Amino acid sequence: MVEIFKNTTPAEKRFDTVLIANRGEIAARIQRACHELGLKTVAICSEADRQASYVQTADNFLCIGPSSAGKSYLNRDAILLAARLTSAGAIHPGYGFLSENAAFSEAIEKAGLVFIGPDASSIATMGDKIAAKRAMIAAGVPCVPGPDTALPDDPAAVESIAQDIGYPVIVKAAGGGGGRGMRVVPDAASLHEAIATTREEARQAFGSPALYMEKFLQHPRHIEIQVLCDTHGHAVWLGHRDCSMQRRHQKVVEEAPAPGISPDVIRSVGHACVEACQQIGYRGVGTFEFLYENGSFYFIEMNTRLQVEHPVTEMTSGIDIVQAQIRAAQGEELDLRQQDVGCEGHAFECRINAEDPQSFLPSAGVVTGLSLPQGQGIRVDTHIHEGYRVSPYYDSLIAKLIVHAPTRSEAMAKMRGALAETSIDGISTNLPFLRALFDDDAFARGETDIHYLETWLKQRRVA
Repeated sequence: MVEIFKNTTPAEKRFDTVLIANRGEIAARIQRACHELGLKTVAICSEADRQASYVQTADNFLCIGPSSAGKSYLNRDAILLAARLTSAGAIHPGYGFLSENAAFSEAIEKAGLVFIGPDASSIATMGDKIAAKRAMIAAGVPCVPGPDTALPDDPAAVESIAQDIGYPVIVKAAGGGGGRGMRVVPDAASLHEAIATTREEARQAFGSPALYMEKFLQHPRHIEIQVLCDTHGHAVWLGHRDCSMQRRHQKVVEEAPAPGISPDVIRSVGHACVEACQQIGYRGVGTFEFLYENGSFYFIEMNTRLQVEHPVTEMTSGIDIVQAQIRAAQGEELDLRQQDVGCEGHAFECRINAEDPQSFLPSAGVVTGLSLPQGQGIRVDTHIHEGYRVSPYYDSLIAKLIVHAPTRSEAMAKMRGALAETSIDGISTNLPFLRALFDDDAFARGETDIHYLETWLKQRRVA
């Protein structure tokens, strides 16, 4: 991996033990990064995860609650108590759960610990989609057409906003994320019902009924720009990813770099992202998400955390993003400058889920057999093993298969081979679906957008 910090062995570390406030493959991934940096780890687990491999290989562990996530991985008090009991100096939230919870970040810092992520104010600003859009406009980052204010309660005013934007529009929860709290409105007749439904969904899912409205782009791609910032005012962007292969707003396959985008266009957007980070005093890693259509970028949101798809950027940039995130939290200074950031070859990531490949319903049970591919340019991030019990309580992601090759076509061929060599027995997985997808001609040509996969699935059902 590329060396990117000035101090490879800081004289006085801010912490020597990290509590990993997450589970599954990301907990195993963070633990590996910590151990490679010479840091001790504390694993927390629910009753359902007591036998997880990363729990056994951690330097210390505590079971913090029952299987329900609300009573374990989302229990802030239990996590802080676990950190105090194990003398952990820092907490890494991974992704999901409390990773973008400003109150959790603030509570950690108030307890005298280090939150491995941005500070609470950055999380709050970028977590509120309206505030984030306002901040991005101020920083010169292009945004989807639509006002940077919440929708009013007055129906006539809402109608006027929609008319000014032009149908179709999309209404979104200001505090939303993960594909929830959004609804496409094709025409004026559908507007008020869509807003009422989305408001209630937003209230229940995110605790706030606030909505905003934007132009609904017909055939965009989903493009991401990864950033890395230290605590000394330095920031770089580490290349870009295409995450357009989505089902119900959930990513299935990601790749880096995004194919067919002009380097000059992406460079200007990347620089704008860096400037935005510097303006808000951002620290650690983060991801700017854009819709890309007809040669133009439109900001949609920023994820103030590590993302599931970070490995494709690691493979093409040569930078260990998890280690970089931890070292930035230690206070180390970036030695890397933008002109030093490279992009070598092409990488794909497939999310392997424990689910039926036709209905996509979750599949729980015991893994009775497991065969994973190996070889140059092949990486598997997972926490499962033969005998592992897949729980019904959490997200269905059980592994990430990542490949890297000199060109996109070679990387696709490598992924086809790797998928063919992968077998997981005892439970249903989406492996047959992924294998079929990598045989699709339009995907192979890079001629897809964020709506392509849904259309592809409908056609397969009809056939």
